Amino acid sequence: MRSPPSAPPSLNLLAFDTSTGTLSVALTAPGAPLTHVGAGGAQVSGSLIPAVLSLLAQAGLRLQDLDAIVFGSGPGSFTGLRTACSVAQGLAFGAGVPVLPVETLMAVAEEARALTGATQVLALLDARMDEIYVAQYTHDGRRWHRVDPVRLAHAEDIVVPPGVLLAGNVFEAYGGRLPAGHPRVDAGPAAAALLRLAPALLGDGEGVPADQALPLYVRDKVAQTTAEREATRAGARQDKMPP
Repeated sequence: MRSPPSAPPSLNLLAFDTSTGTLSVALTAPGAPLTHVGAGGAQVSGSLIPAVLSLLAQAGLRLQDLDAIVFGSGPGSFTGLRTACSVAQGLAFGAGVPVLPVETLMAVAEEARALTGATQVLALLDARMDEIYVAQYTHDGRRWHRVDPVRLAHAEDIVVPPGVLLAGNVFEAYGGRLPAGHPRVDAGPAAAALLRLAPALLGDGEGVPADQALPLYVRDKVAQTTAEREATRAGARQDKMPP
């Protein structure tokens, strides 16, 4: 097993991912990142900020000392993505630091590279409802690049190009239905992987002001339904206003 590289110590970075059933938080520190792993899902809204504050205290850092706040932007759990984005925005706005949204599937590819050395990865995350989030990534020696759009697919419909590693959290649920004869590795969108991705992405100008950070929703109907609900609430409030 390969030892994953650490983020350059010159950058103070906080990263977290809540896109799956696991809460993952990491903070750069001399030698190796400080990390926290806990339960995600419905519990994450109450546990994410305490985990962040605990790591900052261990490192002796303040939010204002950070160079950026990194979060797994999606795809993934709708509630988890919304929570991660809103927490990243709130912390970054208060501290006056930029936000770096990073695709969760890219984090899967990076975790696979750390485990196996692979530079061609088909990243897969369980999307529930008998579907899988899918995207292919290639590493150029400095950073990952997505080869095709992030999409939803049934396991039987996924096509794996020659020489590409399958990586993700789908093999227990869908492994027997995925194409056979290809190497595969269990890998999730760990926050430590986000830390490793961040320097190159920030160097390429992908950090944004807090108010411009957005999650990546692939199930458009879910996002659309939420937008429709917000519009309905806004309309109801407007109707109740006195003339």
